Amino acid sequence: MSEAPGTSDTPDPLDSFDEIIEAETTRDPDLAVIEAGSRTLRTQGGPPQADVPARPEDPEVDRALREVEAELATRWGETKLEPSVSRIAALMDVLGEPQRSYPSIHITGTNGKTSTARMIEALLGAFELRTGRYTSPHVQSITERISLDGAPITAERFVETYQDIKPYVEMVDGQQEYRLSFFEVLTGMAYAAFADAPVDVAVVEVGMGGSWDATNVIDGDVAVVTPIDLDHTDRLGETHAEIAGEKSGIIKQDATVILAQQPVDAAQVLLKKAVEADATVAREGLEFGVVARQVAVGGQLLTLRGLGGEYPEVYLPLHGAHQAHNAAVALAAVEAFFGVGAQRAEPLDIDTVRKAFAAVSSPGRLEIVRRSPTVVLDAAHNPAGAEATAEAVREAFDFTRLIGVVGASGDKNVRGLLEAFEPIFAEVVVTQNSSHRAMDADELAAIAVEVFGDERVQVEPRLPDALEAAITLAEEEGEFAGGGVLVTGSVITVGEARLLLGKG
Repeated sequence: MSEAPGTSDTPDPLDSFDEIIEAETTRDPDLAVIEAGSRTLRTQGGPPQADVPARPEDPEVDRALREVEAELATRWGETKLEPSVSRIAALMDVLGEPQRSYPSIHITGTNGKTSTARMIEALLGAFELRTGRYTSPHVQSITERISLDGAPITAERFVETYQDIKPYVEMVDGQQEYRLSFFEVLTGMAYAAFADAPVDVAVVEVGMGGSWDATNVIDGDVAVVTPIDLDHTDRLGETHAEIAGEKSGIIKQDATVILAQQPVDAAQVLLKKAVEADATVAREGLEFGVVARQVAVGGQLLTLRGLGGEYPEVYLPLHGAHQAHNAAVALAAVEAFFGVGAQRAEPLDIDTVRKAFAAVSSPGRLEIVRRSPTVVLDAAHNPAGAEATAEAVREAFDFTRLIGVVGASGDKNVRGLLEAFEPIFAEVVVTQNSSHRAMDADELAAIAVEVFGDERVQVEPRLPDALEAAITLAEEEGEFAGGGVLVTGSVITVGEARLLLGKG
């Protein structure tokens, strides 16, 4: 658990909180408090770590990793599914059920899953628990998907884990109607790596849905459902209720369920499933939530209400109301894991909570990767995510002219995505990423013209050209003006842009 007060010789940055406020005599008092909070809490937590690994420097390790990636690429991709957990269950069986060797927190929903998982991981780590985190998709490196103690596993360990389970994967392949998919093999690798570490708790994000998702061979002590919206409707259902029905599959007997704010019909389905499973439910806006939030330098300053009480002056170095709500959900999930509100009444240690949140990072989520002009990356890929991003941009950035770079997948609601961004984009440069799922740039442009008008749309099929064009358009505002670029539409687009702009 957290270090007891008075056991460290390191000065507590919070001791200077009042001094900073008093020094801000020429500023609005409320703004002084916000600024002081962000400065002291950022000092306490340290700079957020952008944990997106580059390619291995050792040529032999890089070669081995590429060989594993090539072998995994021969399997069904993440968008080709045969809804069943029979194959992953068979793999777990021959591996000796590694997923049963640690407790877990299981996360589903439509938007916010990865950011919420990262926050949960940071909180658990701050309370000195060894964590394993499994999230998808990755931004740049496949090794991002499996993390131990808050950092992606090394390329060497990724290769070793694959080689360790490969004979068992091939055994299961020979017994099943279909071979294990790319995602199923990665899930098996994650569960095996967590058992081998070993971890104290696993934080697991579903790939898609819930009931038949490959991750759902765990029985999560805590089931988290982030906001549900319409996405993957061809596989999950065309209404909020139908999608909630699939996602409710992660709710297990006697678990604790943490529900973010949901559409009414989705909430009804989730609550019914919780009753059937004798699960305890905590709902955002009732049992927990965001009490207050203020924009701060580099993020926001929050007061959160958890299952055990209020947590004031929590600095979160991420932008947007949606991230504040993700933080409330993450806090409630960790409280539930520790039994707060059930076995114990007192809240978690506030200083430890502050330190954890101040160190959170979420690459590709309103991430600034360049200045002059400012270039921001965000992985929004559906209308609900785009609306949250657009609102966060309005709140956190003072752009006078924002240029969009959009590269989307062909199976998404691209029109809804573009319509959400239309009010904040002066112009949009449409492009495509290298994925086979990418929508053709000309096809995307045809929709964009209907949304933005012909004069506000530029087509650059190659992403490097699109970035250059957007930066040029933003620079037309002048060096000291408020021009900026937002790259969005797909995690893959964001990851490739990140590499092109020198990150990783």
